[in-house]
Order: sequence, then structure tokens, then C-alpha cells
Amino acid sequence: MTLDFWVKTNGTWINAISVILGTAGGMLLKHRLPLRMQRIITQGVALITLFIGFHMAQSLLQVKNSRVDGVVLGLVAIIIGGLLGEWWHLEERLYRVGEFLKVRFQKSGYFTEGFVAGSLLFCVGPMALIGSLNNGLTGNNTLLILKATMDGITSIALGSSFGIGVGFSSLVILVYQGGVSLLAGFLIQSLPDPTHDPHLLLITGVGGLTVIGLGFNLLEVSQVRVASFLPALLVAPLLYFLCQ
Repeated sequence: MTLDFWVKTNGTWINAISVILGTAGGMLLKHRLPLRMQRIITQGVALITLFIGFHMAQSLLQVKNSRVDGVVLGLVAIIIGGLLGEWWHLEERLYRVGEFLKVRFQKSGYFTEGFVAGSLLFCVGPMALIGSLNNGLTGNNTLLILKATMDGITSIALGSSFGIGVGFSSLVILVYQGGVSLLAGFLIQSLPDPTHDPHLLLITGVGGLTVIGLGFNLLEVSQVRVASFLPALLVAPLLYFLCQ
């Protein structure tokens, strides 16, 4: 039976709405909390982000049946992907999108920082990919509903610190997750078992490394150019294929 558009993408729409509502709640909460409390909320989100990132990165240890260890593949992928990202100026391009929206919707504040942080945090990870695949193939949106709940809570904290820019990351969620859900019928031909496929494990592991970088940025202990590493998500499964 062919699933209609809403059944394939309903999890993505719910996810996007949760981020918008969470951001609105965070912005309302911002005016009722002193700066030190806003900062501690952001630091709490950063610590959870680091935990999620390290957990995701462990997927590199699960990559089997390859001539090269998964950690080594992850290292090579993150380096090649980072070089490609710098060559294509992905960090600057993503910030330009944020600045373009900022001029029209928020004249001051941390619009761009919120947009970039939300876009990366909400879209890089196994739940976004596997949940979208499940939603698009079977109409099962359970995983995306769980993700929507987590993203909604996180966007409250981010929204209180960065403002409306976090809410606009919902556009990236719609494009990315919605696109994966609609293309799931084609993707499943190469990923018959998404939860254990080595290509997906590599994507998850490398994605975890980028999430760790985002966590460090939220803690303001460094300025990792996270967006520049995004091509590594495509490079990792390609390297595994070449090693086979």
C-alpha cells in the first residue's frame, strides 16, 4: 500500500512544531530568569550534548567486516570531510543564511548562533535519520515523536539563550527529515537493516564527533567549525565501500 504524504512525513512536522513551541517558551522564560540562570541552562544543554555526542561516536567501535578499523575510518572521514567543508566554505555559507534571516526577523542578539546550533543539534544524529526512514517506509513516527520531545525541551534552553534563531532551525528539520522520509523508498534498497548497517554506524559515529564539537562550542571552551565537518557524513560510508 502506498503511504500518502502526511503519513510519511507527520513525524517531521511534529518535530518542527515542537522546536517552534519550545523556542517560544524559552523566549518567554528568558525575561523571567537572570543571566546566570540562562547561562546555567545553556551549560546543562551543552553537557547533555556532549554525552549524546560521545554515545553516538561509540558507533565507530561497532563497525565490523572492514579491512580498516571503524575508528580509523572515522578519523580519515572527519579530516577529509573537514577539508572539503573548508574548501566549500560551509561554515560561512550557513552563517550567511542565519544573517539573512536575522536582518529580516531580529535586528540584534544571537539569531545566527541559535540558528546554526539548532540546525546542527536537531539534524545530526541517528534518531533523525533512522526515524525519518521508519516514518517514510511504514508510517511509524514513534522515534520521531521521541526526538520531537527531546528537541522541544532542548529548544526551550536554547531559545532562552539565543532567541528566535533557534525556532528557524525548524526549516532545516523540515527540509532534511522530510526529504529523507520521502526518499526512504529509494534509500532502503541500500540499507536493508538500518540499525546495524555499517554505513549508518559510520555516519552515526562521525555525526557524534560533530555533536561533541557543538557541545564544546555551547560551553564556550572552543570554537570548533562544526559545519565544515558535515561532508564527513557522506565521506564515511564512501570510505567503507572503498575498503570493501
